[in-house]
Amino acid sequence: MSSYCDVAPGHEFHGPYHDNEYGFPIASDNKLFERLCLEIMQAGLSWLTILKKKDNFIKAFDQFDLDVVSAYTEDDVSRLLNDASIIRNKLKIAAIIENAKRIKQIQNDYSSFTKWLEHHHPMKKSEWVKLFKKTFKFTGGEITGEFLMSSGYLPGTHRVDCPIFDEIADLNPAWMQVDPTLYQE
Repeated sequence: MSSYCDVAPGHEFHGPYHDNEYGFPIASDNKLFERLCLEIMQAGLSWLTILKKKDNFIKAFDQFDLDVVSAYTEDDVSRLLNDASIIRNKLKIAAIIENAKRIKQIQNDYSSFTKWLEHHHPMKKSEWVKLFKKTFKFTGGEITGEFLMSSGYLPGTHRVDCPIFDEIADLNPAWMQVDPTLYQE
């Protein structure tokens, strides 16, 4: 069975994501929000579709600036639903706007989305899924798991023999800072 580490390198879209983003720790709340939104947009679609439209999403959603997106109005929803360069799904767009508001509240309570994640880390994936379903809109097991793996909170992005694994290990992501048996279901 091949892994992402086998198929992504050298691919026009998957390669750069695999080599420079997937599994690398993210400290910026806006970048974490962006990753969560891209995972939400991916639901039911291929990750390649999302990677091809990534720049369009970033532009359409004002760089995923939490202050801006949390203040979106019905005019912004209409603008997004009419933007053929992104995924025009009303439920996903509404979830992104609502999640921006919820992350703003998290920032008020914990000073940052990052600190909220750190406050809850480590947890098993199933526990994270429960927390995300309680906290956010449009987040199930796959979205939550991929978000947490791709941002450095759960293991599983790269094989140990993948050269990118060592690059990530040098950054000491959250999942590497605890006993790995804590993640076993």
